[in-house]
Amino acid sequence: MTIFTKTILAATAVVGLALPAVAQDTPSSMTISTASPGGVYAVYGEGIAQLVSDVVGITTSTRQTQGPAQNLVLLQAGQTELAMTTSGPAFEAMNGELELAPGQKYGEMRALFAMYPTPFQMIALAESGITSLDGLAGKRVGSGPRAGTGGTYWPRWLGAMSIDADLQYGGIGDQASQLADGRLDAIVTAGGIPHPALSELENTQDVTIFGMSDETLAGILDSNPYAVEFTIPQGTYETPEGDLTTAAMWNFVVADASMSEELAYEITKAVLENNARMVSTHSAAKNTLAENILSNTFIPLHPGAARYYAQIGVDIPAAIAPVGE
Repeated sequence: MTIFTKTILAATAVVGLALPAVAQDTPSSMTISTASPGGVYAVYGEGIAQLVSDVVGITTSTRQTQGPAQNLVLLQAGQTELAMTTSGPAFEAMNGELELAPGQKYGEMRALFAMYPTPFQMIALAESGITSLDGLAGKRVGSGPRAGTGGTYWPRWLGAMSIDADLQYGGIGDQASQLADGRLDAIVTAGGIPHPALSELENTQDVTIFGMSDETLAGILDSNPYAVEFTIPQGTYETPEGDLTTAAMWNFVVADASMSEELAYEITKAVLENNARMVSTHSAAKNTLAENILSNTFIPLHPGAARYYAQIGVDIPAAIAPVGE
C-alpha cells in the first residue's frame, strides 16, 4: 500500500467517524486548507489567512494539502475551518462522488465567497514539439498532486480523449523543476492566472504554452456541468502569440454549516471589502468580488455570508439560498 493510499484511507476514515458538528462561536484560531507549494492556492490562501487574522482578529494559518478534494474531506471531518475548492470537487462531494470519500455526501458544505476561475493550463518544453493535447500521447506528463484539481480531472479527460500519456503526480513546484530538468516533457495543471510555476518556467526555459481545440473544449463542457469556457488573454504569459481557449472551474471558499453566522459574516465581509489587499497578494484576486458569488450555481450559502450579500444588494437566487430559506 502506498503512502498516498494510506493517507487517503486515513482521511476517509476520519470523515466516516466524525460526529455531527455543533455550532461554534468564536474559535481561538483557525486554519484554511489550500494546496501544494508553487501554485496559486498556496499564495492566495496565505493572503486570506493574513487578512482574516488582521481584520477579523482570529489567528488563521494555512494548511498545505493535495488540493480541493482533500480540503473538503478535512472540512467535513472538522479538521479545518475554511477550505478552498473548485466547483468540480464541490459538486462531487455534495453528491457522494468524491474519489477520496466515495459514497459520503457532504450536505453541510456552505459557500462564503467566490475566489476566481481556475483555467486548465498546459505547458511543454519547446524541444518536445508538443503544441496540443494530442501531442501528450506517450509523453511524461506532470499533472500536479493526485488529489488536486489537475490531478483529478486531467486523467479522466485525457482518458476520454484516448490520449495515453505517462501521467505523474506531485507538487506543482517540484514538477516545474522536473520539466526544467527534462525529466518531464509537459505539465497539465489547473490554477489561477498567471500561474507562478508557468511564469517561472517561461522565464528560464524555452517552452510552449498552449490551449484547447474547439472540439476538445466542447466535449469537456458537455460532460462536466460545473466547467465553463475560459480565455487566457494574450499578455498573461510572454510566449503565447494570442489568446488561449481552455476550460475552467470557479473556486470558492467554503465552511461547514456549524460555523457561527456571525463569524461567517465577518470573514466574508473582511475579504470582499479588502480586495486591493488580496490583489496585492495575487492578481487572481481581482475576481474576488461580491457579484461573482453568482458564479456559484449549487453550493448553498452560509447564512452569515448571505446576510452580507443582502446588505450590499446582491440578489441571491433560490438555487444557492441558505438551506431552509
